[in-house]
Amino acid sequence: MIVGLNLCPFAGREVRRKTIRYTVTDARTEDDLLAALFEEFKHLDNHPDTETTLLIHPHALTNFSAYNQFLNMADALLAGAGLEGTYQIASFHPEYRFAGTAISDPENHTNRSPYPLLHVLRESSVEAATTSTDTSTIPERNIALMNEMGNAKLEALLKSCLTKAD
Repeated sequence: MIVGLNLCPFAGREVRRKTIRYTVTDARTEDDLLAALFEEFKHLDNHPDTETTLLIHPHALTNFSAYNQFLNMADALLAGAGLEGTYQIASFHPEYRFAGTAISDPENHTNRSPYPLLHVLRESSVEAATTSTDTSTIPERNIALMNEMGNAKLEALLKSCLTKAD
């Protein structure tokens, strides 16, 4: 969906280059998930050819409220490891909900995923992207697209993507 709908104009290139690491963890607790996240930081440190990583955690933080609170712990781990400015964490969840929106608002689909996941990005790549491309309109464009498509079409598309992945 991200590439097909061009929600992130940089994702397609990385998919084609095969520079995205997909890691599924069996973590079931916050501590286990923090340990897995730290391992992803180390992997990126040791593998400069890996552009970004998606840490998929289907058994941990399935409740969006708990997941959302956990993001503070993830950011604290990033800071405590001295990696602020090196990496940043983007968040995706099946029940993602932006503040001030209803759970049923289509725009929430911009950050929805089949499973809870943490997307670790290289800060230098984000800076390069925002320097070379006007990224300021991406969120508004994505929200407009989600609202135009509507929930039924988005849910069908997500289901189709999951079927293709199996």
